[in-house]
Amino acid sequence: MGQPRIFRRRLSSIEGEAKRRDCEVALLQTMNTPPANLGTVVAVRGSVVDVRFDGPLPPIYSVLRAGANRQIVIEVLAQSDARHVRGIALTPTQGLSRGMAVEDTGGPLKVPVGKAVLSRMFDVFGHTIDRGPEPTEVQWRSVHRPPPSLDQRSTESEIFETGIKVIDVLVPLERGGKAGLFGGAGVGKTVLLTEVIHNMIGRQQGVSIFCGIGERCREGEELYRGMKDAGVLPKMVMVFGQMNEPPGSRFRVGLAALTMAEYFRDDEHRDVLLLIDNIFRFIQAGMEVSGLMGQMPSRLGYQPTMGTELSGLEERIANTHTGAITSIQAVYVPADDFTDPAAVHTFSHLSASIVLSRKRASEGLFPAIDPLQSSSKMATPGIVGDRHYALAQKIRSTLAQYADLKDIIAMLGLEQLSPEDRKVVGRARRLERFLTQPFFTTEQFTGMKGKLVSLNDSLDGCERILRDEFKDYPESALYMIGAIGEAKKPDAKAEPQPTNQAKPDVQAGAKPAAKPVAATAPQPEAEPAGSAHES
Repeated sequence: MGQPRIFRRRLSSIEGEAKRRDCEVALLQTMNTPPANLGTVVAVRGSVVDVRFDGPLPPIYSVLRAGANRQIVIEVLAQSDARHVRGIALTPTQGLSRGMAVEDTGGPLKVPVGKAVLSRMFDVFGHTIDRGPEPTEVQWRSVHRPPPSLDQRSTESEIFETGIKVIDVLVPLERGGKAGLFGGAGVGKTVLLTEVIHNMIGRQQGVSIFCGIGERCREGEELYRGMKDAGVLPKMVMVFGQMNEPPGSRFRVGLAALTMAEYFRDDEHRDVLLLIDNIFRFIQAGMEVSGLMGQMPSRLGYQPTMGTELSGLEERIANTHTGAITSIQAVYVPADDFTDPAAVHTFSHLSASIVLSRKRASEGLFPAIDPLQSSSKMATPGIVGDRHYALAQKIRSTLAQYADLKDIIAMLGLEQLSPEDRKVVGRARRLERFLTQPFFTTEQFTGMKGKLVSLNDSLDGCERILRDEFKDYPESALYMIGAIGEAKKPDAKAEPQPTNQAKPDVQAGAKPAAKPVAATAPQPEAEPAGSAHES
């Protein structure tokens, strides 16, 4: 049987009242929420998208979204005229077509900041890519931020010890400074950067942020697994924009990582170690974006705004009164050409430049740092001390003399050198081998346990070598060791007989050895096996 008529009438009145309430709520929401600024796609050329807006134009750096699920992200880079803007897509543009609606989000690209980002891995949009849940209790901040003003910066200079002998002795790093690892492909930039992470993250009380710009996905996965196994992931954040992603994404991922670092420096008042691999890929992504936007290239195809874009990133890395961001950056040098504009512009921002040599890598001298081309503004007596400065200068002088003598050795042989020159060659070759070091991050490949050497141990070892205390040791005894005490003594049958010769040279200001080693008459130094490639 059907419902009574009066009941049906009352039910319809209740439904009508509910519909009226829903309409009122929707109207109130519409009144309180400003209408979205919608535009229309008028042209798509690869990653470059032109959009028409009949309403107000979005400001520069505004983020636009398009697609069925708003999955296509576009950043505005230019306003063409009163109705059109031109942007670069930060995501692939498959499925984007003319006439498609575009929504202005009303703000720039933002990333999450806060304690909840620690131990996580993010992309340029602040989304997690480590298969974990999205972090909660975070703030979202724009990646476009001004650098700290001059009155906020600290003027104190402090050494940043790494535990790597050749860096701490010859190219000391600055706390709150920027250091660059320059080298071509395959000379060990990423390995050296990973070793610095391993050495510093355990001793450092601050936060470490790793930013991968345009690098291989394999390297990011290996780094994540290695840091997790070492138990240091809780104090680390990783941000990646890999080489398979569009140039717009690679161009902004460095700013995203820097925004997270600035939070820990300014809000948490903690020291931050920011590692970037590779800063050349940031410049390269800017070159691709500039070309896509139709700008006229400058020398060697680089964008005309390269200096401004690089300064916008580098000048935000600074030491303030509340904390410091210490940055170590790998810089790929195209075709080993250090006059390339990308390398030249990067040099000007750094407090330390560490140059890796392909020749030293081919000789097995790892880390393959060229001590004569590398430099640091911290290597002054007022910062590192008189003893350290004098010792570093003596080491450089010895290695420079050996480099000058290599041509004579190649043509005439070692026996034709004067006794004093043969001493210089012996000291230089032993210094080169002592400044090698086994790395923790390469134990699985080399089978040698990694070494962490303090600055005092490194200085003592170099000082004793320069005093000829190890002139009777084979060169191989100093290769791939930690402190100088690990050098193996020669066999008893090879012990030299003491003679009444003059004492070895002692540099000015150096402390005498506790137990002087007797010197022998100068003899032609035998070349070790496998050293023919040096000549």
